[in-house]
Amino acid sequence: MAAALPSSGIRKFFDLLLTMDNVISLGVGEPDFHTPRNISSAAISSIEKGMTMYTSNRGLAELRELLAADLERRYHTAYSPETEIVVTTGVSEALDVAIRAVVNPGDEVLVIDPCFVSYHPEVLMAGGRPKALPCREQDQFTITPEALMESLTPATKVLLINFPNNPTGGVMEEDDLKAISDIIIDHDLLLISDEVYAELTYDAHHVSAAAIDGLWDRTITLNGFSKAYSMTGWRVGYICAPKELAEAVLKLHQYVMMSAPTIAQFAAIEALKTGEEAKNEMVAEYRVRRDLFVKGLNDIGLPCHLPRGAFYAFPSIEGTGLSGEEFATRLLTEQHVAVVPGSAFGESGCDHIRACYAVDRFKLVESVRRIGMFVASLHS
Repeated sequence: MAAALPSSGIRKFFDLLLTMDNVISLGVGEPDFHTPRNISSAAISSIEKGMTMYTSNRGLAELRELLAADLERRYHTAYSPETEIVVTTGVSEALDVAIRAVVNPGDEVLVIDPCFVSYHPEVLMAGGRPKALPCREQDQFTITPEALMESLTPATKVLLINFPNNPTGGVMEEDDLKAISDIIIDHDLLLISDEVYAELTYDAHHVSAAAIDGLWDRTITLNGFSKAYSMTGWRVGYICAPKELAEAVLKLHQYVMMSAPTIAQFAAIEALKTGEEAKNEMVAEYRVRRDLFVKGLNDIGLPCHLPRGAFYAFPSIEGTGLSGEEFATRLLTEQHVAVVPGSAFGESGCDHIRACYAVDRFKLVESVRRIGMFVASLHS
């Protein structure tokens, strides 16, 4: 199985840039801010107090209670902290155990395309059959009812989505989700909704899929602290689901991971208690960077839609005559700017590149200058 899995298209370029000097990396999707000090201090305090033992498999009770209250306040989704929330080691583990909990060998899983690089391999590792569900630029990289109906087959069991989306920045608003909800219900699909970028939504309030009428009891929601609180290395995620589905997830989590890192859970508690201001400041800065960077890309001749969530730009490079792989490789070697070919995220991304704008403004301006020089050289 491992031999048949593709290598990550993101890590390939990350490993290459480590061998070079003066590189501006827009490749890896990670906040450039330090974890807010109050959050880190809470973790340090837990160490000093000796609170470093295993927690409940489900996670610290206080953390689950805070999560339940936060989710109901923000997204109007009600979950029992005792039976319907499981704290995981990042959203990566959450994705793995969620898929394995509901996918049987041979089940078809519709996966939005473009999507994060691990989605298809995770389905394959569970014995399922991933099938791409195209999200096109003319639809703002959202799922349309027409595209969903065209992709469904009698073997389809699960729909795997991610909004705000990595790599496109696409967002599904309430009307978008309502437009596909009847199809999900009528075809008796289970829905896995990765919402790790929920709080990085700029032009509309995030709507959780589970908040849509008829979807709560068939939805597994994934979320975490990595992006919004700049806590990527802390590895704290969580799963919310109806009791029966949460119990299935918990069984796998018990054997795979036992419990999420204890000190990281204390950090997550502090994030929920006192991290709102710092989070909002970071999100406001991402919005400024987004506007600056996307305008710059359009000005140099790389058409780029305005991403409404996450922290990625997904410009089209079709007019350059290069494939995404060629564009990214040459841009790195000739101008020392690292981006990721859109093809790493699926066939629908083939004429695009992904650039993460979670870097400081000076580097964004300089990266646009370098990308502009590279694009100009293609036409000289």
